Amino acid sequence: MRIVSGSARGRKLITPVGMDIRPTTDKVKEALFSILQFELRDRRVLDLFAGTGQLGLEALSRGAAHVTFTDSSPKAVELVKKNAAVTGFADRCAVLRTDAFAFLQRTDEVFDIVFLDPPYEQGLYKRAMDLLPRVLAPGAVVVAETRPEEDLPDAVGPLRLYRTYRYSAISLSVYRETEGEDTDR
Repeated sequence: MRIVSGSARGRKLITPVGMDIRPTTDKVKEALFSILQFELRDRRVLDLFAGTGQLGLEALSRGAAHVTFTDSSPKAVELVKKNAAVTGFADRCAVLRTDAFAFLQRTDEVFDIVFLDPPYEQGLYKRAMDLLPRVLAPGAVVVAETRPEEDLPDAVGPLRLYRTYRYSAISLSVYRETEGEDTDR
């Protein structure tokens, strides 16, 4: 696992040992950040279900202003903190050990970009998406990483499913304000 591009390009991240974490592959990560490449600079990012923190750290490497990482696992939180230190981004992030749903219900922060990559097959996507609208800044983008067969809603608050990109056993569903554009599923 590594940072693919930006100011920390090539920096190796600490990988989980014996943890129930499914890191995003480099291929999918590169595709995700190609989709968002012109939308990251100076943006506030939320990395829900952060795991290793690699998506949020990649966003920081590519110019995001700040990332808030949430995960309920103490091991995952420690891993994200270590990876933030390894990349030199500890001062531009908040790493919170908290339940994602409790965080979404109580935070006063708003975010420009949200990465949603919870454990598969636990019904967490819909529940998180129901709570996301209150934390979305105007013009926000939400990206959900799922298995292709996952049934996702057509909207997240004011955002509509813009497009789903498929990469073998992974899908990236991008939600944004579409202003009457056709969606491509």
